[in-house]
Amino acid sequence: MLITALLLAVAAPSPAEAVSSTRAAFTKCLRSDLKKSLDTKKSPADYETAIKTVCQSERDAFRNAVIAFDRASGDSQADAAEDADMQINDYHDNFIGQFKDYSESNTMPAD
Repeated sequence: MLITALLLAVAAPSPAEAVSSTRAAFTKCLRSDLKKSLDTKKSPADYETAIKTVCQSERDAFRNAVIAFDRASGDSQADAAEDADMQINDYHDNFIGQFKDYSESNTMPAD
């Protein structure tokens, strides 16, 4: 029984690793959507509206990982959720800004 518990503990990713991997997946998805939206000449207003509806599974995984990390660090559930939501909003704002810049300059992000 003790050996099984130790093996599970070693095999499970740390909260920090989970945040890192889910963040990478979330931003990769947002970047893919950014390129697709630029290709289809979506308007900045439409992009801003749509960004909150894309990459839902990646966003939820990232949010849950941030909450788990913050909770493991001693934060309350409410504080952890607020931090996760703030980070997600920051990514959305960043990609909205990038979209507007690329749209105005009629350029595409590098691969």
